[in-house]
Parts: sequence; structure tokens; C-alpha cells
Amino acid sequence: MPSRLVGGLGAGNKIEDMKAQQIRPDIIDTYLVGVGDGAWPKWNSPDGAYITYVSANVTAMGAVPMFTLYQMTAKGEGNLGAVNDASFMPSYWAHVKLMYQKIGATNLPALVNLEPDFWGFVMSGAPGGDPSKLPARVSLMPECASHPDNAVGLAQCLLTLGRTYAPKAKIGFPPSFWGRDAASVGSFMLKVGADKADFVVGQTGDRDAGCFEVSPPPDECAGRGNGPFYWDETNVATPNFHQDLAQWSSVSTTLGNLPILFWQTPMGVPSATPGGTPGHFRDNRVQYMLTHPTEYTAKGVFAIVFSGGGSTSANITTDGGQFARLFKAYLANPAPLPR
Repeated sequence: MPSRLVGGLGAGNKIEDMKAQQIRPDIIDTYLVGVGDGAWPKWNSPDGAYITYVSANVTAMGAVPMFTLYQMTAKGEGNLGAVNDASFMPSYWAHVKLMYQKIGATNLPALVNLEPDFWGFVMSGAPGGDPSKLPARVSLMPECASHPDNAVGLAQCLLTLGRTYAPKAKIGFPPSFWGRDAASVGSFMLKVGADKADFVVGQTGDRDAGCFEVSPPPDECAGRGNGPFYWDETNVATPNFHQDLAQWSSVSTTLGNLPILFWQTPMGVPSATPGGTPGHFRDNRVQYMLTHPTEYTAKGVFAIVFSGGGSTSANITTDGGQFARLFKAYLANPAPLPR
């Protein structure tokens, strides 16, 4: 990758639309979801060929493929019993191993984001917040026979399989704050063993701010509290960009100063008017982050991947050309990474 802050696009942004707008992202992110019938390994033939096709298409764009593994929700979001389920976990591990084998077979660099939201549920549901006390079926995998059968061993096995079968892949864990402070989140992820990964996956929010501001909000934006949701670009009022960046920098420090990749960063367009409509809810994170890049590189951020987290989120076909314009302007004066 270039020795500058790199930018990417993810779910909801199609390669043909990137080409139409002459956008050349550094990273293109793709979800891998499901376990069993209908799961990602069956999307193409032979099993797992989806990764082969995606990698080829992304590489043809001059970008690095990123795969977001999102399999734990197959038994229900937040269902921690799945990790100790004798019928579920063998299939789960088979899919993980296949993912890494297919990535490794491309002989190309790749990024892997391991199970968004899952670690937040583990932090909430593990006895005493201790991941070593949450049983999980791990040692059934021959490559992970020496790892403990708990959530710590699960994290270790996710890394072991990656190092074994996809040595060119860089791997990151995505912590979930969910109202917690950075010290608690960093300490928990250290117990999980996230410091053994290659980077931290940060998230500024998975929906455009305006989606939470309309009344009533769409179902996918309901239940998030009373706000405010729109971030202050002057970094005086709460919430603001400096506060968020400080949180993630603190987690990174706890995990041995791992570099940070921001993921699923909302793509709405700034507006002084709260709310908006589906596909056009207001947000200012693209605007701020692409015009203040050195604030991010100074705190250890090496990449920002933009995409909406829901069906009502903005993307490059609904943002009026905002991302294409700002990313092009950024590339004309990029932010170098600290040596």
C-alpha cells in the first residue's frame, strides 16, 4: 500500500459505480456471512470461489481486498451459546479455514476484519467480563488443538488459521464501545488477545447521523438514544471528531500501539438541517475525515474505509458525488504516514 493514509469503500458501493465516477479506492471491503446452507462458501462454485472472484475484481481496480467475516450472527445476533454449540462450531471453523485458504491461494495481500459486534457481545455476556470464562469449542480444530476452549482460544484460533493459510493477509479485531469507556474496552480486548493482530478495526458509527434524527426513525436506526448524533466539526460540543479519535487512540495504545483502520464509516452529506430521507440522511464524516487527514495519521490511523451500515445509508450513487470529489482532492495532497 502507499505510504500515506489510504481510503476505501465497502458495502453498498459497487465496482461499476466506482468506475463510472472514476474512483480508485485503495481498499474494497466485502462481507462474508452465514454458516451452512446459503452461506458465503456456496455463493459460487466450487465452494469458496467467491473470494477468488472478488479478489480478482478488486485487484483489477488497483485496490487491496478486505474481507469482513460476519459469521457469528448465523445463530442469532448476540447468541453467545453458538460458540459452544457442537453442531454449529465445526461448520463455523470449516468456513473460517476455507476463507483463509482461498485468500492464501490468491498469493495477494488482503485485509481481514474478524466478526464485528461479536466482541461487544462477549464483553457483555462473559462472566465478569472475562473472555476466558466463556466456553467455546476451539480445540476441535487440529491447528488449534493447543488453544483453550474459551473465547480467548477462539480469538487465538482465528489468528492461527490466518497465519497458517494466508500469510500475506493482515488481520484486525473490531472492538465495540456501546457506551463503554476506552480503558475498559482496551483492557477487555487485551484479554481477548487482540494485541496479537495486525491492526485495530475502529468504527465511528454504522449509520448516517440524520437517520437517527428523523421521527420516527427507520427500524434500522431505532433505539439509539436521544442524541445528539451529528458531530461538531469545531470539536467543542459533544459528540465531536477529536473525542472519537482519542477513544480509538487509547485502545490502540493499550494493544501495543497497533495501527487503526476505520471501517464502515458513514457517507452522508453535511447539512444544517437535521434528518433527511433514506439514502440522503445528513452526515459529515466523509467531509471532515478527508479534509483533516493529518489529524488521523498523527493518532496511528493508516486507513479509512467508507460505507453505510444499512439499507437507508448513503453511498456513492446517492451522495451527489461527494466522495469522488473529496477523495480526488485528498489524493492531490495526501497525508503521509509517520515513519
